[in-house]
Amino acid sequence: MSPLPVPLARGLDTLLDRAVVPGFTRIGPAVRRRLPTWPADPVPGALAGRTAAVTGASSGLGIAAAEGMARLGASLLLVVRDTEKGERVRRELLARVPGADATVLRCDVGDLDDVRRFAAELPVERLDVLVHNAGALPAERTESAQGHELTMALHVLGPVLMTDLLLPRLSGHDARVVFVTSGGMYGQRLRPDDPEYRRGDYSGTTAYARSKRAQVELMPLLDARWAPHRLGVYATHPGWADTPGVADSLPGFDKVMGPLLRTPDSGAETTVWLAAVDPRPASGGLWHDRRERPEHLLRRTRSRPGDPERMLQWVREQTGLE
Repeated sequence: MSPLPVPLARGLDTLLDRAVVPGFTRIGPAVRRRLPTWPADPVPGALAGRTAAVTGASSGLGIAAAEGMARLGASLLLVVRDTEKGERVRRELLARVPGADATVLRCDVGDLDDVRRFAAELPVERLDVLVHNAGALPAERTESAQGHELTMALHVLGPVLMTDLLLPRLSGHDARVVFVTSGGMYGQRLRPDDPEYRRGDYSGTTAYARSKRAQVELMPLLDARWAPHRLGVYATHPGWADTPGVADSLPGFDKVMGPLLRTPDSGAETTVWLAAVDPRPASGGLWHDRRERPEHLLRRTRSRPGDPERMLQWVREQTGLE
């Protein structure tokens, strides 16, 4: 059978994405990998001699992203809250990838003071990849050490502050920063008028999606902020993956969609690809299955003029960034 013409392949890829269920589940990569538009893999050893830090590296997508980069030669910094669990994950990773270099470091990304400590104490002078993967979906409204709503602290404030503080180690050598977001953000619009979710009845799933929407909407602005440092800045959503976080936080969804959920390796695949592929992909956008995707699928989620800038101003005020 002759290959599908490229325009038709792109159309099929787009159809999978807009239909959501086939594109976000394991069906998506199963089809897309067979299309002539599927981008090439990073070359073997693409990350040799480079250092990659992954937050939330003790379960699910974090472990998968770390292992994928280890297989490409990266030296790993596994950034976790629970160092005992992190050491267990490190031993298991070394058993699967003999000869890998991995170090466990402690940081609570939702605690801005701890982020500052972590950045000051980071034991490397050069950092090539920073993956913001740490996440949580609380059932009830929970506050961070500084009194911020937890999902916004963990998914937005902490990662932006950490990246800014690590700029001296990321600057000038084509480093990549990847925010692992969620397809759930497609159902929410940006809320700079209520970033701490103080209005209305709190919903953990809505808070999670709002914070992930904020990550995506801030990408172009953060790209512009960090452009003088030659960073590649990306958001990537993993589709619907079978992870402990999904099973614990969304048991009903996990039960219904279980047979179609992606593996963690499949969910983390584009994160690894963005970290390693050469030349560096265009910066500042949302990616899924190795292709830049639209920020909105629904008209009602589109931001009002100036809303992303207002959200970034709030982030700057809460983190103390100039």
